[in-house]
Amino acid sequence: MTKGIAPVTKNEIVEVIIEDLTHEGAGVAKIDGYALFIPKALPGERARVKVIKVNKGYGFGKLIEVIEKSDERIDDIPCPIFQNCGGCQLQHLSYEGQLKQKQKQVRDVLERIGKITDVTVHPTLGMSEPWRYRNKAQVPFADREGGLVAGFYQERSHEIIDMNACLIQHEENDKVVQAVKEVASKFGVRGYDEKSHKGTLRHVVARYGVNTGQLMVVLVTRSKELPNKTNLIEEIREKLPNVTSIVQNINTKRTNVIFGDQTVVLWGEDYIYDMIGDVKFAISARSFYQVNPEQTKVLYDKALDYAELNGSETVIDAYCGIGTISLFLAQKAKHVYGVEIVPEAIDDAKRNAKLNGMTNVDFAVGGAEKVIPWWYTQGIRADTIVVDPPRKGCDDALLDTIIKMKPKRVVYVSCNPATLARDLRVLEDGGYKTVEVQPVDMFPHTTHVECCSLLIYEGK
Repeated sequence: MTKGIAPVTKNEIVEVIIEDLTHEGAGVAKIDGYALFIPKALPGERARVKVIKVNKGYGFGKLIEVIEKSDERIDDIPCPIFQNCGGCQLQHLSYEGQLKQKQKQVRDVLERIGKITDVTVHPTLGMSEPWRYRNKAQVPFADREGGLVAGFYQERSHEIIDMNACLIQHEENDKVVQAVKEVASKFGVRGYDEKSHKGTLRHVVARYGVNTGQLMVVLVTRSKELPNKTNLIEEIREKLPNVTSIVQNINTKRTNVIFGDQTVVLWGEDYIYDMIGDVKFAISARSFYQVNPEQTKVLYDKALDYAELNGSETVIDAYCGIGTISLFLAQKAKHVYGVEIVPEAIDDAKRNAKLNGMTNVDFAVGGAEKVIPWWYTQGIRADTIVVDPPRKGCDDALLDTIIKMKPKRVVYVSCNPATLARDLRVLEDGGYKTVEVQPVDMFPHTTHVECCSLLIYEGK
């Protein structure tokens, strides 16, 4: 490729060999070193592609024809809206192929970003039945000429693909969406219009306790007013006999953030309950709770395994949320300290500890990078620190704190391999050795992968 000049032009049809997948699930082809990203193409395939966008160093293509197929390609895709919906990216890749690809993604990113080449990345732990696993649905509603529509957004757009079922959602979530669509249509509740900021119903959030059978329906509305509220509640209860909680969340802002600040229980309980292993959790409308409880237990069992607890250890959980990992660890540790910056999450964590009769756990509100050093001044010494940060990874100050405290073990649970790799590099430079990484498939048929990593302090 001549420097600065792309070897392809827009609308050109080219024949390419797909070499790899991006972390977003697009196939990668190279033309004279120039990268072309092609959604729905798989490694090893030869394909005809239409160039649809040309940038200086890379371009995008549309798959026209697969000339030579990958052995991992699935032609008989069960989801009727897969080609348009942005919810799943990998249904065209066999499940075994997905697991291999996620292991490769983790290994590649550790080497490229973290410069970590001597670590064991285990095969991805998958599901025996990788469908209908999500216990929570967040579905946008809108008005169309034919009435209310509800579904997921088309890939790279805010155009809703109307749907009757989603094959990665639990069936109970589908029932909620359909019931609310029917009842809201009957009583003239209008869907929300992003452009005009009019209409009432923005989203419906369904939460299902897979192990308890309890169901929560959350109606996210643009205003406090909810037309025909009483009739709406009565008919939702009729259509969903196992519903235990109907909640309204009010979001008045022009935003694509789902929840607003005000939440009101319209009928039933404030919480539903669910179990992960032997630990019971109370889940409110806005609680963070893992959406795949079966794989969450797999992930947390691995974290517990890496922590190697025998009952004498003090453990700090640096991003504890509603206490999910903390309470898992408290089953085996002498004492667990959890810290979280969201006050409502700490309220839930304390409630969950009480719910399980666990007295060997304490929770504090604040930034981990501030609270943990304060604990240190109070004489608290952690044998193990567990971190489960958001996608952006750990705060720099927290990583510095871990390096200064020098706990023997760090167990890093991550939902983003790129920020995991970045943070592992920092910890390795501070005296830690990454021993092994276990990818876990929490979100089959999507490109997302969770990891649990074990680091041991070796000193500088």
